Amino acid sequence: MNILISVTHLLGTGHLGRALTLGRAFSKAGHHVAVLTGGRPAPHLDATGVQVIQAPSLASDGTNFTKLLCDDGREADADYLQRRSSYMVAALQDQRPDVFITELFPFGRRSLSAEFLALLAACESMDKKPVVLGSVRDILAPPSKPEKAMRARDILLQHYDGVLVHSDPSVTALTESWPVTADVGALLKYTGYVAQEPAGAHPDGVGAGEVVVSAGGGSVGQALFEAAIEAARGHPLSWRILVGGTDRDDRIAALRKRAGTLQITIEPVRPDFRQMLSGAAASVSMCGYNTAMDLLQSGVPAVLVPFDDGGEVEQTLRGRSLATQGGFEVLMAQDVSAHTLSREVARVLKSGKRSVGGLRMDGAAESVRIVESMVAESPS
Repeated sequence: MNILISVTHLLGTGHLGRALTLGRAFSKAGHHVAVLTGGRPAPHLDATGVQVIQAPSLASDGTNFTKLLCDDGREADADYLQRRSSYMVAALQDQRPDVFITELFPFGRRSLSAEFLALLAACESMDKKPVVLGSVRDILAPPSKPEKAMRARDILLQHYDGVLVHSDPSVTALTESWPVTADVGALLKYTGYVAQEPAGAHPDGVGAGEVVVSAGGGSVGQALFEAAIEAARGHPLSWRILVGGTDRDDRIAALRKRAGTLQITIEPVRPDFRQMLSGAAASVSMCGYNTAMDLLQSGVPAVLVPFDDGGEVEQTLRGRSLATQGGFEVLMAQDVSAHTLSREVARVLKSGKRSVGGLRMDGAAESVRIVESMVAESPS
């Protein structure tokens, strides 16, 4: 099969990371996979076996996603968005996929509806229409107005053959964050959680016995990092801060200046992050989907600081769900200080490592099986 996955990450890199994990699973099963990405390049992510097609990029200038920036940092205008859409449609026509998957849309990325709808229209005009699927995480940002949910429903019923929901419904069903109507419910195909293969121990022992602080691959988490520096002062364990975003060099410089002579490692996000987690004493992080999967697989005790800027609730809901298991503590962003962070780290260190297992973590492989079955059953 020829698979094309379309994804645009606007702030962090979680959506792209999940799309690449899916892509590697399809590639491992012998299929050709291309990921059409419309966000900023993220070279720290693993694209083994996947053709990455980089469209003219967009990024959000903040957490409310009201202003989109183009490659050179200017606000994207209509001409730029049209050029970007034309590039994407040409890429789809060149790939001629048997399966076309849209990450998050139409449940989200409403500001980019025009380009997604252009891609769906291009699918309709192909001699052999591909199987069209949505791909969503366990928890969505609930629609702020009923009309938004109805618009998503209309698009799904008109264009989509199914929706891959990367969750274990016995833990978190999509209905907990989205008003799923009966006809949309009939399209949902639960895959289990999409996670990479367990990372195992770091070959060089990097991160072993440390408190590892991270905030994903985007330009967020500065207040958390500053609190972590103060919490690390006088703490018996070594602390390591991993900084993401296109402005990470400036942020790292500012954090190192704040740390002064404190013995703490402050560096860019690393591709071996997951291996570092497996030997870490504790993790302090936000609670995006991919980070949650990494924490569940590693069993590392973890303090979760959900990202809630701009009224975001997804990570808070996920954090509260994880906190029902041992070894997780949730600290809301507005409560973060050196004192509260030290307190919560002490709590999770006392709880020790969690046992790993019991959850459906083979969502990427299950997605491949679902899609292969759908293609086999589709009209030739």
